[in-house]
Amino acid sequence: MDLGAQVSRSPEQIRSFIAIELSEEAKKGLARLRKELERDEHRFVKWVDPRGIHLTLKFLGNIASKRVTEITEAMKKAAQGIPPFHLEISGLGTFPNLKQPRVFWVGVGGELDKLSALQQNIDLALAALGFTKEERPFVPHLTLARAREGASPPERKSFGELVGATIFEDKYPVEVESIRLMRSQLTPAGAIYTCLSVVGLDRQEGLKKI
Repeated sequence: MDLGAQVSRSPEQIRSFIAIELSEEAKKGLARLRKELERDEHRFVKWVDPRGIHLTLKFLGNIASKRVTEITEAMKKAAQGIPPFHLEISGLGTFPNLKQPRVFWVGVGGELDKLSALQQNIDLALAALGFTKEERPFVPHLTLARAREGASPPERKSFGELVGATIFEDKYPVEVESIRLMRSQLTPAGAIYTCLSVVGLDRQEGLKKI
């Protein structure tokens, strides 16, 4: 007997998350904002490609490829009772603060009650599959940049002052009609995103309320 033939291969692991796709208008708006804020003296700031920015609802980490189907079914359950809704991208901020920022983000407004309900439904549906529930409150935002490790306090402060002085009053609409299970492949050139499945929201629920 060929013992080598009995060696089982480990299942393919997929780094994944559940998210809302942004509108092209919103992505172009974020690209213009990045261009406005990029400075040669802020080379310690690592920018996210606006074309790949999503509104993340649940980060799943590494999953076996064979779990995509059951996760998609859980997403369908989470979407029940949630009609399509409207969001808008507007406002700037940093975590933890403007004096020593680590993360630079853009805010999300609009029908946040529906967004919150959807996120909670997803969290519960995935908990039933063994995924850890989120302990921190859901704060919808889009990460546009991060300060690299090793950035000095004066450098961070300088970038925070730039963000604080920037006026960003444009509002970019996002019509949320579906949620997506995404794959994230990390490469030296940046993350590559692939959509694994799409689940539509409950249009029938929306019709009931007209």
